[in-house]
Amino acid sequence: MIATIEGVLTEVAPLAAVLEINGLGYEVLIPVTTAEKLPSLGKQAKLFTKVVYRDDSQTIYGFHNREDREFFVLLVEKVSGVGPRIALSILSKMSVRILKSAIAASDTALLAKCPGIGKKTAERIIIELKDKVAPATTVGALAVGAGAATPAAYKNLQDAAAALMTLGYKASSADKAVRAAMGKIGSEATTEELIKAALG
Repeated sequence: MIATIEGVLTEVAPLAAVLEINGLGYEVLIPVTTAEKLPSLGKQAKLFTKVVYRDDSQTIYGFHNREDREFFVLLVEKVSGVGPRIALSILSKMSVRILKSAIAASDTALLAKCPGIGKKTAERIIIELKDKVAPATTVGALAVGAGAATPAAYKNLQDAAAALMTLGYKASSADKAVRAAMGKIGSEATTEELIKAALG
């Protein structure tokens, strides 16, 4: 298995990048959340990869970190009806931190906001992966610095992040902004207060 790929970034699009290594350009399909973190063209880039082999193709999928790649593999290998393209779409919509937290909290409504995911698929993802997401993805871990977080605080956090993404925020930026807001104003903050603090 090709676990990582590192080379000069010669092309980048929201869902693909080309890395040149020893004169060869390797096309790697990536989620938007990885594209956001790539360096500028001409710089060295490293991606954690998963190669998917089909009868008529070999496709390299790349991710900013190991955690994102492992979550992609879980989606593809453990959830029926979720292939590489849908998994990439899911990871483009929300950060792995938000996705794992949604699974841990059985939040089908949030998962169903991902492209290609209906309510039934969201339920399947929760059933298949709930026991596989790490304890670190609990509400308390999300609300770093916010004190003891409750299920209500978690829901407010998720709703605020979803609202920011609706306003055009990238998934990783929305995640970071609402967690910072909760760390500042506390776990009792309402969704509206979190949104206002994140935007302020």
